[in-house]
Parts: sequence; structure tokens; C-alpha cells
Amino acid sequence: MMLTDRGVTVFCSSSNAVAPVYRAAAAELGRVLVARGAVIVYGGGSVGLMGVLADAGLAAGGRVVGVIPRQLVAAEIAHAGLTEQIVVETMHERKAIMSERAAGYVILPGGFGTYEEFFEVVTWKQLGMHDKPIVLLNVEGFFDPLLGQIERAVAERMIKPEYAGLIAVRRTVEQVIGYLEAYEPVPMREQKWF
Repeated sequence: MMLTDRGVTVFCSSSNAVAPVYRAAAAELGRVLVARGAVIVYGGGSVGLMGVLADAGLAAGGRVVGVIPRQLVAAEIAHAGLTEQIVVETMHERKAIMSERAAGYVILPGGFGTYEEFFEVVTWKQLGMHDKPIVLLNVEGFFDPLLGQIERAVAERMIKPEYAGLIAVRRTVEQVIGYLEAYEPVPMREQKWF
């Protein structure tokens, strides 16, 4: 898919304590998405990888849309310089808007919130609620243990192998962009159960 004028929703950490390698990946992703003409859609904060991503996208002259619950405006220090900042009442509204604006999803390293957002969009895809690309930017193997757990769930017949295949894993920003641009939806089989 062409990224020009398309929203790419990015889920990532709000922690300021993360290693420089993760900050560098977030900044590179922001710059490259903008260079491809994409609109960055993210959680609206100015801290952690969220802030790095947004600042890099804005500095590159891009459009950056934040979606943040009112309750988190102070806690995540809502970014004041975005192209558009949408303040909502609930996390459910946040995720719904981020998904409505998404032509695809990129997941950077993060914590519980990032995992929750990631697993929700994978579940929605499994259920046929969308057919958008989902790609993990596996910086320094950050997601390897999580991918190992998914492999175990496949081996234990908790997840069908084809559903594990709904998740793309790439190690570099350029690989992520290449995946998004080459993505073609694959029709899901109707029965999700074994």
C-alpha cells in the first residue's frame, strides 16, 4: 500500500527511562514515515518513545495526530505541538479513533499499554474486523520472549499457526516500511476455532 496521506498508528512506550537504542528507533521511524508521506497516529504524549516519535515526525515536517484520554493529559504530558491532538474520555475511545485513522499498525517496544493495544488489534484482525498490516519493530530482539510465548501457544494449540502469521516481525525501520508498502490483505478463514 502507498503510505502517502495514510495513517500509520504506532503503539510504543511512554517511559523516559528506556535505552537510547529504542529512542533512536522511534526517531528513525518518525522520520521515515514522514518521508514516505504517512500521517503518524499515536497516543498523544510528549514523553518516552511517544514523544521521540512525535518530535521526529514534526521536525521532519510531517503530520502527527495524537489521541489521548483526558485523564492522561497530565500524566503522559500531552504533546502541545501536534498537527492534531484529540482528547477523549476513555481508553476505548482512544483505541477506536487510533484504529479508525490507521491504514496499518507499527508496534515499538513498550510496556503493558503497548502489549494491550497490540494484542487487541491482532485479535480484531483474527476475528475479521480489519485486514490492516500489523508489524512489530523488534529492536535488539526486544519482542523475542513475547514471540516465544506466541510460539508456545501455537504448539499447545491455543493459537492457530495461521493466526500467528497475522503478525509481521521486522528488525529495522526500512524493513517495517517495506512490509507496509508491499502489504496485501489475506482473506481469513471463517472458523477461528480448532
